[in-house]
Amino acid sequence: MFTAELASWAREPDPGRFPYDAVVREYHRVGKHFVPAELLQELTRVRDMLPAVHGPWPEIRALASFLDTALDKPDGRYDYPTYLALPVLELPSADDPVSTAPFARPRCDRLIAQLVADALDFELAALDGLSVRLPEMRPGEDLVVKRCKHGLRAVLPALGRMALDRGVTATGHIDRARQVRTLVRADMSVAERRAVQLSVLPVYVSHDEYLFLRVLQSFETTFVLLAMDLRAAIEALAGRRAEEAVHFIRGAEEALRESAPLFSMLATMQIGSFRTFREFTEGASAIQSRGYKLVEALCRTPDKERAESPAFHSVPEIHARLAGGHPNLDDAYREARESGALDAEAAAAVESAMTGFAQALQRWRGTHYRLAVRMLGEATGTGYTEGTPYLDSVRDIPVFHHAAPAADRTVRTR
Repeated sequence: MFTAELASWAREPDPGRFPYDAVVREYHRVGKHFVPAELLQELTRVRDMLPAVHGPWPEIRALASFLDTALDKPDGRYDYPTYLALPVLELPSADDPVSTAPFARPRCDRLIAQLVADALDFELAALDGLSVRLPEMRPGEDLVVKRCKHGLRAVLPALGRMALDRGVTATGHIDRARQVRTLVRADMSVAERRAVQLSVLPVYVSHDEYLFLRVLQSFETTFVLLAMDLRAAIEALAGRRAEEAVHFIRGAEEALRESAPLFSMLATMQIGSFRTFREFTEGASAIQSRGYKLVEALCRTPDKERAESPAFHSVPEIHARLAGGHPNLDDAYREARESGALDAEAAAAVESAMTGFAQALQRWRGTHYRLAVRMLGEATGTGYTEGTPYLDSVRDIPVFHHAAPAADRTVRTR
């Protein structure tokens, strides 16, 4: 079926009428790792002809991003960003003007709400017997209830800021999740619905991989928001606007704390399911997360050993930024304080905000490590990393040097 639909499209190539449904259906039927060579060849042909296709740029860009994600394995480009289909989601960029920082929160709220609501929809559809996608190791009802409970905790703060939470009136977790699914979907544009649909291409047919992808995408969205807030705080301190800097640092802390229920949601994955589908994710690892490394670099300049480690070499664009003298919040605070531009009260307020953020990030790292130990044990990580020993070695790295909890100042730097 997909061959006929692609051939028909190629005769009259309209980017807005590409047969996404047929292609995604096949990817979900077998998993990206096992997609038939015939389909990969057809998609490669479409990509080759795309520069000559005429149509609205947003539609061409969407198709190009989808093909970039769909063809990563045969191209030999498969990594963490393509596994998560981040180009399809069109997250804010590290190069976006700092002036757009106030808009980052509502933009990321929408995306996180859409990703979590879609994860809940997938669970509910399977529970109701309405979906045949990713049929292996389906969870029982009790596990679905837990996923709904934690997903609701993760999404309700964003829904409140979007003025959608008033429609969540049910009492049971399942019924509340159904309401959230309906409310969020009704609020989405056609383009948003399409992006969410195209941004999940599991490597295998294990049910839990869908949840895994959506949670990791939500974390990446949170990292983007943190990066925007930290950049805005750095600029505010450079302009000696302490109150504004505190506002953005507190916003980053709040975003990080609100993301915590995503770990609880992820912890409901069945270990057997996780260990099955991760066999086909070799080459893609969270160590390649550009968003997380950018946040780390925006907090302070990494120590030389850390900056030259595989962690930063796995994200060459961030490594290059460091080599060029990347601005960071730790230095911005020190310079503002030592120059006398901040009075004692303002300096205390900024340091307090930085300490709160540092504590939240250290807790995030600790939770990540404990979850990885539960899922992986002593197994090596994907993306050619050493797995949980790596996470253990980096979870105590100080977030800041010039403003940090007392415990952070005495911990060894790794």
